[in-house]
Amino acid sequence: MQVLGIDIGGSGIKGAPVDVGTGELVAKRHRIPTPQPPTPDTVADVVAQLVRHFDWTGRVGITFPGVVAHGVIGTAANLAPSFVGVDAHALFTKATGRPVTVLNDADAAGVAELRYGAGKARPGVVLLLTFGTGIGSALFADGTLVPNTEFGHLEIDGHDAERHASAAARERADQSWTHWARHHVRRYLERVVALLSPQLVIVGGGVSKKADKFLPELAGLGTEIVPAELRNQAGIVGAALAAGAH
Repeated sequence: MQVLGIDIGGSGIKGAPVDVGTGELVAKRHRIPTPQPPTPDTVADVVAQLVRHFDWTGRVGITFPGVVAHGVIGTAANLAPSFVGVDAHALFTKATGRPVTVLNDADAAGVAELRYGAGKARPGVVLLLTFGTGIGSALFADGTLVPNTEFGHLEIDGHDAERHASAAARERADQSWTHWARHHVRRYLERVVALLSPQLVIVGGGVSKKADKFLPELAGLGTEIVPAELRNQAGIVGAALAAGAH
């Protein structure tokens, strides 16, 4: 079974058809920059462009960088505030003319990593963190997802953790991978590990392909920390999996 997965991010919106039996992309990923301003109408238009690009006629899974409860957007930290309260299922169904499933972006990435990647067959508490424009989180207990955790917004020094520990924060401050990991990511992970006591932390998002540059700085935190195996494709794969389950 093939499903089109679309991953909405703060800087880009990307998609590809996915074989949900294997977790593999069956066509080259296509990416379009996130429109500015990123309002419901402009983002929905890009999603529709991706559907047309693949000439897609089946189900579509879509991730959103914020809380999604019963298809309704609850938060939109890195997109337009006007998204809050929007029925995302209705918005994207109307824009694409296709049956859609919408879920939190990090939750989607986590579902994919637990099915096909670094969290496969891992029992206990597993936490996936995506470092990108912000910090996304997906928490699992014995393979069961606790949705919409949003641990990137934990307060550290009076600010959301993602203000200093996201990948975008590293780029804004022109920090080395070592400085960013040692002074910001490590401090953030110390807080998260103390709160949740995970047996495994999976580091995802675009930074996962650079894991060798910063993961050594995160040793000794009392839990196993590994890079995501699906890397930045995890959101697309997880979105397709979620839609394929409906």
